[in-house]
Amino acid sequence: MTILDKIVDHKKTEVAKAKEEVSLEQLYEYPLFPRACYSLKDSMLDQNKTGIIAEYKRASPSKGIINDKSSVPEVVTAYELAGASAVSVLTDNAFFSGTLADLSEAREALTIPLLRKEFIIDKYQIAEAKAYGADIILLIAACLYPDEIKEFSAYAKSLGLNVLLEVHNEEELNRSIFDDIDAIGVNNRNLNDFSVSLAHSYDLVNKIPAQFLKVSESGISDPKTILQLKEAGFNGFLIGENFMKTDNPGKSIQEFVSELG
Repeated sequence: MTILDKIVDHKKTEVAKAKEEVSLEQLYEYPLFPRACYSLKDSMLDQNKTGIIAEYKRASPSKGIINDKSSVPEVVTAYELAGASAVSVLTDNAFFSGTLADLSEAREALTIPLLRKEFIIDKYQIAEAKAYGADIILLIAACLYPDEIKEFSAYAKSLGLNVLLEVHNEEELNRSIFDDIDAIGVNNRNLNDFSVSLAHSYDLVNKIPAQFLKVSESGISDPKTILQLKEAGFNGFLIGENFMKTDNPGKSIQEFVSELG
């Protein structure tokens, strides 16, 4: 089994347990559920922001613990102050040490769009994302069938959520495009072996239809890379470990942004 297979397999058990503890109908009653979501497009195309989706990530299967010292509120607040267009929060616990509580803590601290970074395999998780304060959900083409992507993106839009579709290659892209998607992210990290190559982004940028925001994800550690990706046609840049692996993620993003000019 690949790492992705293991995560998805575990997620099925996890979601089944969550449904037993809190029903879908109960999620609809959560205080944050009716709130209007921030627009990813408006924030990402805002000239006063950087296009960066800055991530809060404690750990990963490939790196182990990345940063378990910096708190959610201090990090995400610093991300917003530095000009991030959105913030991503990992909520997977078994492999990334994240929680849904991290998501709601981030929501309290932010006035920009918030992405629930999760391996979504069930509509229930989309309702969960809304109930805990997310503005954006992630759909990963590598672990979903096209009809699931169509159904999940339509459901997310019916709740007012923004949808970021993640692809790794042209085959995934071509079978996964639907009108309810807002942004298409190219993951430069291979989810089977976790190797990273920016070539994935450059290969696919011109194959993504113009109606979608274009996001390059993972493996971005140099401000010059953002300038090059922007020139190639990307609007957004998801940066995870680069800031979190430092003792002070807030200072790290400030220094990074200062080099963007």
